[in-house]
Amino acid sequence: MKRTLYLKLLLGYVIFGILAFVTIATFTSRLTLNYIEEDTISSMYRESNLLSASYASNYYNGSMTLADITSQLQSVATYLDADIWLIGSKGNILINTDSDSVSSRLIKDFDISAFGSNYYQKGDFFHTFSEKTISVFSPVTINYKVRGYLLIHKPVSDLVGFKDAFLNISYLTLAIIFLCAFVMLGLFTFTVYLPIRKITQAAREYSEGNFETKINIHSNDEMGYLAGSINYMAAELSTLEEDQRKFIANVSHDFRSPLTSIKGYIEAIMDGTIPHEMQDKYLNIILFETERLNKLTQGMLELNKYGSKGSMLDVNSFDINHTIKMVIQSFEGTCKKKRISFELILTGQTSFVSADMSKIQQVLYNLIDNAIKFSNMDSSITIETTEKNDKVFISVKDTGIGIPKDSIKKIWERFYKTDLSRGKDKRGTGLGLAIVKEIISAHNENINVISTEGVGTEFIFTLPMTKEENPL
Repeated sequence: MKRTLYLKLLLGYVIFGILAFVTIATFTSRLTLNYIEEDTISSMYRESNLLSASYASNYYNGSMTLADITSQLQSVATYLDADIWLIGSKGNILINTDSDSVSSRLIKDFDISAFGSNYYQKGDFFHTFSEKTISVFSPVTINYKVRGYLLIHKPVSDLVGFKDAFLNISYLTLAIIFLCAFVMLGLFTFTVYLPIRKITQAAREYSEGNFETKINIHSNDEMGYLAGSINYMAAELSTLEEDQRKFIANVSHDFRSPLTSIKGYIEAIMDGTIPHEMQDKYLNIILFETERLNKLTQGMLELNKYGSKGSMLDVNSFDINHTIKMVIQSFEGTCKKKRISFELILTGQTSFVSADMSKIQQVLYNLIDNAIKFSNMDSSITIETTEKNDKVFISVKDTGIGIPKDSIKKIWERFYKTDLSRGKDKRGTGLGLAIVKEIISAHNENINVISTEGVGTEFIFTLPMTKEENPL
């Protein structure tokens, strides 16, 4: 049987109660009885000394009669709840405050030396009593001669009864403590155990891949904070798992298509299905698909550089206006084919920023490449820089097909392509904007998009502004 934390706690609670009860019933009981006996014997000895000196001595010196002394001793015996005897040196009983307790007037085998060095003994007092009794004696001395003994007897059962009454108070106290502990156990159950149980059950669900389970704990303490953190973790894991599925599906899709084409065309060339004079055409298609796979692989490797620890940046100061002009030149051939022109609205002759120049070149290249792909024939692309609040805002704006409203938030996802782009962009991998987002985030800057379907799209990102270029 699997032992849970709660069962262990209940077991500890029961063991605590049993041990406490056994301790009181044995150890505490014995100590209490010993203490009561010692205190009672001490009190009886004081009383016996007092009575032997004040009453018994008066009888032997003739100042009081035996009847008078007996009356006095009976009153004291009633007060002490004990038997008081006055006996002679030979063991003959002169006074017995409880005459019913002993029928004989002579104690057989009486020997005061049997007490030893103590002034008391526990037992039946020379077979006089039928139960265990504490007997305390004090000698009655007249003119330095022992004439008799005054004894006080008290049954041990009376002390046991007193001890039991005291233990009943201890048991009652233990019951109250046990009840308080039970209340604390209930409080622990509702504030700690049940939340932990919910968290454990949720963790089991998460381990099985079910991240939809929510932990219903809303307390304003560590448990509530832990539950909230785990709920957040589950949501992130669910998103991550969904992203992984999409990633694998997209990679499989984007790799399968060109690989299928390459395999099919090569097999057709090898088995002669494609005649020799047409092989160049299909070899160009194979080359095209190979370049597409290479571009996809490079994009994935680029994205892999941006992990949880970010990417190492080579930050320096450079002129963003000059960089924009240089990047534009690489698209000259493509722009001529589609008759696309660039309109540059740049702030000043120079505008220096602090960033990794090669990475920003890649950002500009991807944004401009996208703008060209989705622009119509005989259109223009506007690139603008604006300085504001120690920042340089760089805008790349086209007048192309635009992005559907429901796709705006998804364009930064890896491999994501809008339905409109699938027919227009055959070479696209769906990684360009994901790379752009990662690079700008690595610089701790922001990038936004404004788009209207059928009107155009504008991407705006920021870089920190510097006064001048770093000296070489």
